[in-house]
Amino acid sequence: MSLKLIRQAATSNRLLPKMWHAHALRDSYDIVIVGGGAHGLACAYYLATKHQINNVAILEQNYIGSGGSGRNTAIIRSNYLTPEGVSFYNQSVKLYEQMSDELDFNVMFSQRGHLTLAHTDGAVRTMRRRAEVNQIQGVDSQLIWPDKISRLCPSLDVSQTPRYPILAALYHPPGGIIRHDAVVWGFAHHADLHGIHIHQQTKVTAINTHNGRVTGVQTNKGDVKTGIVLNATAGWASTVAAMVGIKLPLVTIPLQACVTEPLKPFLDVVVVSGSLHVYISQSNRGELVMGASVDPFPSYSMAGSLSSLESIAGHVLELFPSLNKVRILRQWAGICEMPPDYSPIMGTTPVDGFLLDVGWGTYGFKASPIAGKMLAESIATGKVPELILPFRLSRFAENQLVGEKGAASVGH
Repeated sequence: MSLKLIRQAATSNRLLPKMWHAHALRDSYDIVIVGGGAHGLACAYYLATKHQINNVAILEQNYIGSGGSGRNTAIIRSNYLTPEGVSFYNQSVKLYEQMSDELDFNVMFSQRGHLTLAHTDGAVRTMRRRAEVNQIQGVDSQLIWPDKISRLCPSLDVSQTPRYPILAALYHPPGGIIRHDAVVWGFAHHADLHGIHIHQQTKVTAINTHNGRVTGVQTNKGDVKTGIVLNATAGWASTVAAMVGIKLPLVTIPLQACVTEPLKPFLDVVVVSGSLHVYISQSNRGELVMGASVDPFPSYSMAGSLSSLESIAGHVLELFPSLNKVRILRQWAGICEMPPDYSPIMGTTPVDGFLLDVGWGTYGFKASPIAGKMLAESIATGKVPELILPFRLSRFAENQLVGEKGAASVGH
């Protein structure tokens, strides 16, 4: 990778090739993917590279990565609560570890470790349970105490002074942060190289069906015939599903985050507090990236709010009192669709040819590669892979929920 960067620098006066290209919209495709974020792009990439299926269109109503993929805080981890969730996200972390080499593009994955703080006896018991579930699934997680927490994060206040003292933490060394734009660009570039058509500013307005089967889509740029449609949207999943008469058990809620002015590097781990509903990490540029839980009301708004900013800042200062003079640079929001059991919805639906990769709530970006790979396999083989079978849509009617609220209640 370093030699490649040196060569690029030496030829920087030359016009570099485009990462992906614009194409005219064909009148038919084998597969149409609705949503040009990391999930949709990953699925297209794996369809082309693993299954040699490249007559595929990605339809994005804005620009690629403009939705949840560009509005998240780019935390990667697999320390979930249920065996199904841990196994699934562990496979995603493994794909992220190989991604820079596989895509020949530096996605800046920094596995700096992930700390989930426990402030109460009940939270300590939950962290112990999560550690044991993680270890049984082969994931590196352990319960640690204030002395080790202080060594990992010296700036964290582990005294008994705070309103909610830190009693313990779930330490997850493989966790870390990544450059979300780089992931989107890398998948888009290689999907394009393999013949996938990426259509930006192309909004799906309707999905055609006949006798319970998908036959095509209608867009603001024309109609397209297809037998398979993958709904890989975030925030608009319910709207797209309603086009084929499916009502999804999702609530659309804003999630807000912010960054500070750049500081000298001091925070080597990702720090999360479920009790305080806040999380913080430091980017490669020195900015502190901070966020909280979702807003307390359903909305499609992507505007920041003062109340959310005050909540984030107040709770961060409870953990890091020394940051009281640091200035906030910018604030933003994304929209999430939260299922009742806090787990995603993936796989087939009662409408033949209509598949789902939705309901990711606040934790979708970390699942991008494995979700794309599994949905590509499902499309290519006609079978739902075992890894994602627990997340099927029918689980709600079957009362087989995958309860992840204990590991996903904070928006990170």
